[in-house]
Amino acid sequence: MPVSVGEPVENFTAEATGGAPFELDALRGQQVVIYFYPKDSTPGCTTEGGDFRDNIEAFAAANTVVVGVSRDGIKSHENFKAKQGYPFELISDRDEAVCRQFDVIKLKKLYGKEHLGIERSTFLIDAEGRLAQEWRGVKVPGHVDEVLTAARELNA
Repeated sequence: MPVSVGEPVENFTAEATGGAPFELDALRGQQVVIYFYPKDSTPGCTTEGGDFRDNIEAFAAANTVVVGVSRDGIKSHENFKAKQGYPFELISDRDEAVCRQFDVIKLKKLYGKEHLGIERSTFLIDAEGRLAQEWRGVKVPGHVDEVLTAARELNA
């Protein structure tokens, strides 16, 4: 069952950039932003990641860790992260376990064809591990500012 606002987020471990698996519970005591994006190196995903990158110091000042998730493999993630200079880890969710936990796999249409894909979504988890806020069907412009404001308010 997908996580709901106000509820504890179940721990998960997943393959990630940086050489070590990502484990949510290891970040207790800090807020966590998990943003789900459709695909590495596409225009919207590059812009969204860049917005998080450009605000990473402000997130850190708000005691908030940022991590991105897509179904791309680790090699693709490592290349994307290096090329864009992302100072945060990217989780490879090839089996869609994390995507299912947050219920972000949706039926999408591209060029008239339907397929299952990641709905651009962001989740803010508080320092105790509860889901504080969620954004679904995200439009990239201005989104990171909204998430940063929420992270600052939660940390206040």
